[in-house]
Amino acid sequence: MPGISAVEAVAAALLVGSLAFILAAVVGILRLPDFYTRLHAVGKCDTAGLALATLALALLSGDLVLALKLAAVWAILAVANPTGTHALARAAGRAGVPVWTADGAARRKSRRDGGPSR
Repeated sequence: MPGISAVEAVAAALLVGSLAFILAAVVGILRLPDFYTRLHAVGKCDTAGLALATLALALLSGDLVLALKLAAVWAILAVANPTGTHALARAAGRAGVPVWTADGAARRKSRRDGGPSR
């Protein structure tokens, strides 16, 4: 029975890394105190997890055209994900979603505190 190839081993390591980033995003959603910190955790971790997963799939595909398609999907999502998280955070700030502070009290930012101006 033959062992796995070097490409398969690298792809497996990339998929494990991808799983670790996505798991960190899930832990961030469950453990972080407010909307903004949760959004930050998800925005960073799922973009990195997606990058590793698409790279692993491109390595395993063995087809240049499919690998280029996967790269195109990743490029689109690498732009769309941070843009979407920024839009959500900005909308939440304008809607007055409170910001968690170190003392545990949630407070709303006013214009005087450097909050959003309309």
